[in-house]
Amino acid sequence: MRRVQEFIKKKMVWIPILSLVLILTATIIYQTNKALPDGLSYEGDIYSVENVQFLFDLNFENKDGKRVNEQLIFPRIIEAIGEAEDFIVMDMFLFNSYHDGDKKYPDISGELTDALIAQKKDNPDMEITVITDRINSTYGSHSVPELEQLKENGIIVVFTALIPLRDSNPIYSAFWRVFLQWFGQGGEGWLPNPLAKNAPDVTFRSYLDLMNIKANHRKVFVTEKKGIITSGNPHNASGFHSNIAFEVNGPILADIVKTEQAVVDYSASRKLPSVKPGAKGSNSSIKAQVLTEGKIYKHVIKEINQANKGQTIWLGMFYLADREVVNALKEAADRAVKVKMILDPNQNAFGSEKAGLPNIPVAAEFDKLGNENISIRWYNTGFEQYHPKLMYITGKENSVIIAGSANFTRRNLDDLNLETNLKIYGPEDSEVMRDVDGYFQKLWENKGAIYTHDYQTNEKLPALKYIIYRLQKLTQFTTY
Repeated sequence: MRRVQEFIKKKMVWIPILSLVLILTATIIYQTNKALPDGLSYEGDIYSVENVQFLFDLNFENKDGKRVNEQLIFPRIIEAIGEAEDFIVMDMFLFNSYHDGDKKYPDISGELTDALIAQKKDNPDMEITVITDRINSTYGSHSVPELEQLKENGIIVVFTALIPLRDSNPIYSAFWRVFLQWFGQGGEGWLPNPLAKNAPDVTFRSYLDLMNIKANHRKVFVTEKKGIITSGNPHNASGFHSNIAFEVNGPILADIVKTEQAVVDYSASRKLPSVKPGAKGSNSSIKAQVLTEGKIYKHVIKEINQANKGQTIWLGMFYLADREVVNALKEAADRAVKVKMILDPNQNAFGSEKAGLPNIPVAAEFDKLGNENISIRWYNTGFEQYHPKLMYITGKENSVIIAGSANFTRRNLDDLNLETNLKIYGPEDSEVMRDVDGYFQKLWENKGAIYTHDYQTNEKLPALKYIIYRLQKLTQFTTY
């Protein structure tokens, strides 16, 4: 009898442990597969559009060895703020002036804040809505001066709710959801801010929230007149980055607003001003489509897979890591498609040194193939980043552009982060296609400056970095 009792006691010890394992496992399964909030992962209608404008920021080394910073994107957005008459909706991932180091950064966040406030004062009845990510407040540890100024002047500020999104770091996030989220984020910060030295101190609970690694990563500006989809952030420490943007107008603006309404619906339950959908546009030969989240993934893979001999796939990319994209590019090269990539070396993050992940091991993987159809150049970065997310496929009568906020990584493409891209189709000789082609040719051939370097590495495959990259992909504990 005693042995039976001892046996039962031993078994009883395992009951709470097994129960906990089951709860965590169920949380992982549910939180990685649950339905997205309504309106996310959106594939818009195809519209005829006119006057598509390609904008880009470039930080580069001139022939005299000096760094030059040419910024067009946010000056154009500020100009478009002044042109608006009915409403403004802006959704930006990073919107703050925090930074590391002693460098004098362009005051993008301050200039944008001033422009929005000035427009509101001139047009008191105009509804202006700014949507952003909780990373700016380090997940609730402190206020953000620029956003507080906007609110004080009657501008609506919406922090995106992240908990309803799928978990991209499922093992950790399951533990956080079950045990940690209930403690909230409020209170006096006492730990150094992990994002910038001059940012306010944060709570330990904000560090715990940060490790969920999820975000509204969109970069969208839209009024009743213009829509601008970009890879850039109104973030002072990003003020020297190279970025891209596309400006559109016409009925497609209704779709852009619709995608932002989806975020506001589940984050703040507000109604955004609407654009009348109208017709699908003129008879322009340029077509455009709004894509968000996983629908970007669908179209990227589709276009790569449809490319054939005689075509060229150009990539200008900050992060390239998704395995399905990598494999599709390899297969395209095997079909005699030219694959030309300009990549950031991933060695700088807002003044701090990085290990070159994921681009260095991924590029080495491509190089190891020895495929003559694959060519890689590194952008010649200084202390800034080559930050575009741009794919351009040409060589047929019509060319295709897919560009916006989404890096080619699982986190950016697989219905995890919130992302917005434009897909643009048009004749190879149309103005926007010529502009994008000229951009790539200039950087590739170093026309007028030293924009890019030849691909070089001391190892055919930098083993340690590649192992770390694959382990991070396996565990999903990574920002890409």
